[in-house]
Amino acid sequence: MHNFRELKIWQEAIEVTKFIYKLSKSFPSSEMYGLTSQITRAAVSIPSNIAEGAGRNGNKEFTQFLNIAMGSCFEVETQLTLAYEFTYIKKDDYDSLILHLNKLERMINALISTLKKQMA
Repeated sequence: MHNFRELKIWQEAIEVTKFIYKLSKSFPSSEMYGLTSQITRAAVSIPSNIAEGAGRNGNKEFTQFLNIAMGSCFEVETQLTLAYEFTYIKKDDYDSLILHLNKLERMINALISTLKKQMA
């Protein structure tokens, strides 16, 4: 069992989620139940799955939850691309957030690799 609050990937995921919430406030009200809801739920899923996996008893389960968190990163990346294409967000914000997401994805992959080596 890992203390999720001490994990750098969880901390980074929290920062990404906060940034997503801040940006999504500027989306049109017509997107409240569409893209806004979808992107915030996917963003919240990232640190939530990291935390849930960290609380499990073994590395195999933790790895499964990290894989789910990775999928949520890809969802957010897709939804951000749509938000940018629809001109809901500025290029600088889009680029910055994509960089943060890509960093988080690399961190998650690295932890998955470490956990898999420990299981071998």
